[in-house]
Amino acid sequence: MADIDQLRADAMAQIAASDSLEALDQTRVAFLGKQGSISLLMKTLGKMSPEERQSEGPRLNSLRGDVTDATAAKKAALETAALDARLASERVDLSLPAPETPQGSVHPVSQVMDELAEIFADLGFAVKTGPEIEDDWHNFTALNMPESHPARAMHDTFYFPDRLEAGDGTSRRMVLRTHTSPVQIRTMMAEGAPLRIIAPGRVYRSDSDATHTPMFHQIEGLVIDRDIHLGHLKWTLETFLKAFFERDDIVLRLRPSYFPFTEPSVEVDLGWIMENGRRVVGGSPDPDGGDGGTSGWMEVLGSGMVNARVLEAAGLDPAQWQGFAFGTGVDRLAMLKYGMNDLRAFFDGDARWLHHYGFSAFDQPTLSSGVGARA
Repeated sequence: MADIDQLRADAMAQIAASDSLEALDQTRVAFLGKQGSISLLMKTLGKMSPEERQSEGPRLNSLRGDVTDATAAKKAALETAALDARLASERVDLSLPAPETPQGSVHPVSQVMDELAEIFADLGFAVKTGPEIEDDWHNFTALNMPESHPARAMHDTFYFPDRLEAGDGTSRRMVLRTHTSPVQIRTMMAEGAPLRIIAPGRVYRSDSDATHTPMFHQIEGLVIDRDIHLGHLKWTLETFLKAFFERDDIVLRLRPSYFPFTEPSVEVDLGWIMENGRRVVGGSPDPDGGDGGTSGWMEVLGSGMVNARVLEAAGLDPAQWQGFAFGTGVDRLAMLKYGMNDLRAFFDGDARWLHHYGFSAFDQPTLSSGVGARA
């Protein structure tokens, strides 16, 4: 058997002399690789007598352990030196003046919020806001959602352990609002009728996938006046969608549906066609089209006439006042308009994504220049 002490000395010397990670790896392979000096010696243990294995085995194991430890220590030292050199070469002088070119971008959600506010302001709507931490009366009960309604379930709603003591002596559970509809209730109770409002803001639901996130943005609209009917609702939505997507060939389809807070209720589908290999809204979809064809329909809005019970809960007489309401996800509108395919990317905080999809801080939506025009 070769001189183990000499082999240890040679290995330690070559490890110490390695001046790069590549050279160190070559040394490791020469001693510890499958055909390395130490590995070949380890294979000879099987041919030794029991007495020889008892004396030489511990020495070989000690040699392999020492070389392995020395290699790891040298690798850590080389990596630290490389990092120090990189940090020294990439040092930034914070005393230098900032670049003259603006670096900030407006998030697509903020941009779409501004676009929606501009469109509805032109239609005479006021913007209203409300608390994101709501009591269950405003969030559910006043909207004609009974205690047994599935939307109240723990797996759909974020509940707080604290309760609110109401003025009538009842105790109300607190939730992260699941929609901006409570803003409609609060506005009707505070201002009465007639009114015409939109309620944009953050909402929360226990859901997460490519098209759902636990926190997202929603905008709802409410019109309360005398002699309001579904025709007013359809005209409002059609006018809004044409302005938002900046196309005059928008085609809507209203389907009967059910929401506790509207009666009758309708789902609003938007027609789409393929243009340059990309699905875009507008055009005249094939009535039989679908996801596998070249045209079809996609659901974008929920809406309907305000339920009489909701008007009564807000202190309005349904015999005198009627109205319609609608709601849609701001994030999904942004996905449709600007060709995004994953809702979760909106909240990742990736500067590269924002640089690609973000808007210039000077790009203010206006109806005259186009609400979606980029600077």
